[in-house]
Amino acid sequence: MEYLFNSKGKHIANLVNEHLYAPSGKNIGHFLSNEKILINMQGKYLGEIVQRNRLLYNKNSPYRNVNFGSYGNYGNVGNYGNPGNFGSIGILSGYNDVIF
Repeated sequence: MEYLFNSKGKHIANLVNEHLYAPSGKNIGHFLSNEKILINMQGKYLGEIVQRNRLLYNKNSPYRNVNFGSYGNYGNVGNYGNPGNFGSIGILSGYNDVIF
């Protein structure tokens, strides 16, 4: 399990066994290991992990307009707790925070 944060250090998601979950535990996406990106439940590009634990949207990603199809809903994994704020890294050039 990996905690994922936005650029401001706010906990926004958990990655568990290549599935992306909201902090509340709801399945909100999937990790595609070959492409090293995350997709939403509709199969659209959601973002990628930057600087070890930041889930950010790459404005120049070649996957932005690709539909990868539905990978299914893996339900709710429950709450893994709040790791607190991880600290701001500022806005990285070419990236935006992911908005759910």
